[in-house]
Amino acid sequence: MKEKKSSAWKSIQFGLAVLLGLFVYAYGFDVTKVNLEELRSERRQQSLTRVTRTLAQPDLITYDKQEAIVNSPLYVPCPADNNLSAIPAADTAAAYLAITPACANPGETVQVEGFNFPPNIIGPIRFVPGSDPLNVVTLGRESIKTDGDGHFITSFVIPDRISEEPQHIRVTISENVGSPRFTQNAKDTWDKIIETVFMALLATTAGTILAFPLSFIAARNLMKSVRSPLTSVALSVLGWPIGMGLGYYIVNQIGIFTIPLAENIFTNLISVAVTPFIFWYAVRWALPQEEIKIPSPSLRLTRLLVLFIAILVAFFGFFQLAGLATNISLGIEKALGSFGFLATFLFQVSDILRIITPALGALAAGGTLANFLGHLGQRISEKNATARVKTTNLILAALAGATVLGLLGALVEWLYQVGQFEYTFWAPVLIGAGLGLLLAAFTQPKDTLPTGMVVYSITRTIVNALRSVEALVMAIVFVIAVGIGPFAGMMALGLHTIVSLVKLYSEQVESIMPGPLEAITATGANRLQTIIYAVIPQVIPPYISYTMYRWDINVRMSTIIGFVGGGGIGFLLQQNINLLNYRAASTQMIAIAIVVASMDYISSVLREKYV
Repeated sequence: MKEKKSSAWKSIQFGLAVLLGLFVYAYGFDVTKVNLEELRSERRQQSLTRVTRTLAQPDLITYDKQEAIVNSPLYVPCPADNNLSAIPAADTAAAYLAITPACANPGETVQVEGFNFPPNIIGPIRFVPGSDPLNVVTLGRESIKTDGDGHFITSFVIPDRISEEPQHIRVTISENVGSPRFTQNAKDTWDKIIETVFMALLATTAGTILAFPLSFIAARNLMKSVRSPLTSVALSVLGWPIGMGLGYYIVNQIGIFTIPLAENIFTNLISVAVTPFIFWYAVRWALPQEEIKIPSPSLRLTRLLVLFIAILVAFFGFFQLAGLATNISLGIEKALGSFGFLATFLFQVSDILRIITPALGALAAGGTLANFLGHLGQRISEKNATARVKTTNLILAALAGATVLGLLGALVEWLYQVGQFEYTFWAPVLIGAGLGLLLAAFTQPKDTLPTGMVVYSITRTIVNALRSVEALVMAIVFVIAVGIGPFAGMMALGLHTIVSLVKLYSEQVESIMPGPLEAITATGANRLQTIIYAVIPQVIPPYISYTMYRWDINVRMSTIIGFVGGGGIGFLLQQNINLLNYRAASTQMIAIAIVVASMDYISSVLREKYV
């Protein structure tokens, strides 16, 4: 009996599930306005047939046209004496028209028959008012189509144009002459499809470079074991903004100092040649591989000073390298002629180097100061009494919390322009300080905090938030920033590539075998060495596969980016669709299909060979 009840209940559940599914799909049909009756309507069928036939005739090949005009006179209305002798006889050796009758009243229909025309052509037939057969003013919208013998018969309604002089009916014919050639649309499509491919290439390259390091801090298995005491965390948090501000200011001042020197190419050459040697020998002296005896405090301080100077010299060399690239590009641009894009590339690279050098300085200084203060906090936590560490934590956590929320408040003020400093700055500062005090008060002074998981969670949250924004929306923002064109599209694709690859890369890192990771860690290797020797060898093959797949995706996405002004073939496709120029749009669709299919084939071959 129990089995029967169970079976009946399952049947009822299944029936209810089916009814629920039918209800959901019925509501879906209603929401999406499914209506096949509209598809069967004659008007829709005619429009669909017309557009489909147009798309099947891409605007790829054209010929030079030889145009001829054939006129035939008629009277509107008929002369009072019915004398039609003024109408000359047609030259039957060439293309000619026979109009029956040779006169008619407005609104009446005449029969127009054509002879000796080129076979299988389509052309317009028009009414020419007035007595001048070469009049450029014409009336009517009809067309004729000749058969294989160059013959046609059609009817024509006479418009309301009355004249005592003979007027005319005109047929204009055009023939292809010469060899076929590509249309201007085909040439424009070629230019734009090349632009699209390289947009995708540059976006994939830039995205891969930035996604590679970010993927490691977005991997849970690598960040889960990272823990630090509150003292170390608070000092690191304070070190980042201070170090970044100082680093940016110092490196930017070096850039300002090098502006007069950057104009001299010989100074650039000497600087670029000498600075690597200075940096190399200074770093080797400041960071020796072996120590015979423990260095004195004064020697350590001297080494730090030398290392700091060596880093400043390196940044000076970066600016001089940018100046050298600029001077070379300006000097060789005219000499390169049609290869002038190489000089433009060199100039743009120098500009990029000049812009990112202060940013690199800020990151380097911020990371260095945060790392130094973090180690200092670690030592303070380990070597001091619990009560002293507790007091230190209260002070430092309050300062760190105030700094973080104060910076977030400043960002809110910049975004929304509230105009009330006490609410956008001082209130977050006080709240941050209070939260820092609570964290220090309710945690054991020497306990470690899961800082790795905090960094992991923040990184994944930002990545997921940006990944949820379509590249099309990003392109709109970048079009405002840099203007309409492929540069905006490349930047949008690059940003979307970064956040997408960070997710794919990090998930691959999370799925690596733990054995090599544990073995390298057991040898005492630091985190960077662990990543280099245990993680990277396992993830390089899938990284290559994901990167090539992303290039494929970017090529396809580039066609959509162009719809909002992001350059590429999508920009041309959108224009032709808006203008209802379906033959030209068909050419772009064919080009997109060929490129996507080719990219898929190339990427599959590369994956098979290298992955």
